[in-house]
Amino acid sequence: MAKTKLKRRQTKSANRRAKPGARSQARSRRRSNQVATKAKRPTKQKFVASHLRDAVFDRGLRSYAEYRDLGIAPATQGLVQAHVIRMIPPCDPAVVSKEHYHDVEFQLVYVLKGWMKSEFEGAGVITMEAGSCWIQPPRIKHTVLDYSGDCEVLEIIMPAEFDTVET
Repeated sequence: MAKTKLKRRQTKSANRRAKPGARSQARSRRRSNQVATKAKRPTKQKFVASHLRDAVFDRGLRSYAEYRDLGIAPATQGLVQAHVIRMIPPCDPAVVSKEHYHDVEFQLVYVLKGWMKSEFEGAGVITMEAGSCWIQPPRIKHTVLDYSGDCEVLEIIMPAEFDTVET
């Protein structure tokens, strides 16, 4: 606490000694930095809601999964994609267990129901169960090894459009 007060006093003292207009120049630089930061933000987003009662699951990227699009990609103008993935039982390792990666900037997966066992480059084999959450760094190689018959996950990805590459 004493160090903080001392630092404030030193800063005030230094400001008093500064040349006239130096403080306003510093404030101006801070404001221009803030404006530059705001300019980098994505375009305006739209409100969207998705309800389970209206849910439609479609076949998608993988034959062993159904996807429920949550409508986030159009609402964020392609910045983010979010969907619920429902795994189709039974798990067939010959179909499921193919090493791949996603060319994304961000990927978060949260297990809603059941469990999923996967292997991640540098992390090994991990079993995630309902309530587990993980981030897959960009282009991390991984393989789905097994999953429960009731497995459902929420996946959030940036950007909405991305490539999946089998290795």
